[in-house]
Amino acid sequence: MKLDGTDIKLLGLLQQDSKRTTKEYALTLGLSVTAAYERIKRLEKLEVITKYVALVDKKKVKKSFVVLCHVKLTQHTKEHISQFEREVLKLKEVMECHHISGDYDYILKIYVGNMEEYRDFMVTKLTALNHIGSSQSAFVIKEVKNSTEISI
Repeated sequence: MKLDGTDIKLLGLLQQDSKRTTKEYALTLGLSVTAAYERIKRLEKLEVITKYVALVDKKKVKKSFVVLCHVKLTQHTKEHISQFEREVLKLKEVMECHHISGDYDYILKIYVGNMEEYRDFMVTKLTALNHIGSSQSAFVIKEVKNSTEISI
């Protein structure tokens, strides 16, 4: 699929603030309201735009203790991988899970309120999953950059 310059600009605007009106996007892009609306709908239909969300301040909801947890499975069988991935999807504290290369198999991004909550998460949820061989946790000291906008 080919995106033209207007599509790219529109995607940038939507990533910055998706609550603006179609009229505002149209004015910024020099399009009619109908043309802007049709472009947005086409990008949604093509699944370039997959969903719209509200970004929440972690501090205000008491989930600002961020942990990057590396997980190594006991074996790399298809069954163990599939089971781990199904189970990790159920853990509400896990915001991201990536299957990675290197010494560990997965890296999880976990949001909790504090160290005690993380310990409880580790003891009652994560280490209770089958086939985990080991894990290593790193705690975020300062968030230097956190962007949801993909440069196109």
